[in-house]
Amino acid sequence: MINRTLAKEFLLLGFGGHQNIRALLFTLFFFVYVIIIFGNLLIIGLVGTNQSLHSPMYVFLSNLSFSEIMITTNIVPNMLAVILEGSKTISFSGCLTQLFFHGLFGYMECLYLTVMSYDRYLAVCNPLQYISIMDVMLKRYIVLVWISSFILVIVPLILLLQLYFCDSNVIDFFFCDLTPLLALSCSDTFKVKTEAIVSSVLVALCLFLIVSSYVCILLTIFRIPSALGRQKTFSTCSSHLLAVFFFFLTIISVYGNPTKVYSSTISKLQSLLYVLGTPFFNPIIYTLRNKEIKSVLHKLKNSLKNRNH
Repeated sequence: MINRTLAKEFLLLGFGGHQNIRALLFTLFFFVYVIIIFGNLLIIGLVGTNQSLHSPMYVFLSNLSFSEIMITTNIVPNMLAVILEGSKTISFSGCLTQLFFHGLFGYMECLYLTVMSYDRYLAVCNPLQYISIMDVMLKRYIVLVWISSFILVIVPLILLLQLYFCDSNVIDFFFCDLTPLLALSCSDTFKVKTEAIVSSVLVALCLFLIVSSYVCILLTIFRIPSALGRQKTFSTCSSHLLAVFFFFLTIISVYGNPTKVYSSTISKLQSLLYVLGTPFFNPIIYTLRNKEIKSVLHKLKNSLKNRNH
């Protein structure tokens, strides 16, 4: 029998490199993080304070923005500390806590994008029943997203608690993610990897539902006789469609193959796109391409000008 003891802490190596390079990375990531927080808080504030944005689509959008704030806040502050110090220890419980919230809000983002696609499907393909269905189901969908996300993330966490880490406690990564953590285990990780594959299938199911919704939406749009009508209808979906594209492009690149051999350099770049890229671009997409939010921002700008005068 090998004397196996549970690691009490892990050492995150971050990005390494010369101090000047780390200073540059710190400045860049801090700047992106500030924009992410400001952009998503702006969306939450606009939706919360403007009656015209109290429709189900924008309620889901504000919840999506909250998820993105939490995804980045769960990782980036600690990541910045790792960059500054060159490396940083994190307790075993802290590592699992970070992993838990990373999974929780990641699943929430995926599920909210799925529910938002169903919202767009009803609005375009079944507009007469849209209000009656969504008014009843809105709160239920939000509760369902929270419960489903919690269940999806708690199962692998329980399985991780059964593993031993006896060879090394050094994680060549900038946060506690599942793949680099499993690479350190000297236990049989088959159950955890199997659960990860099941989770990947569920994410793929979400993508399938989104694609199915947009196939129906496009078929309905093509039946609209006027070009202006088709353009106007599609514009209500374009922001969400771009957000879906960015999210699933990054999530598939990072977690699309749970059984792949871990490569720290490639995985770091892919995870950065997921942790910083999607939360950075989504507020830009929704503020620049969404007519309702642009209109509210324009009114807010004019209101501020009038106050100054």
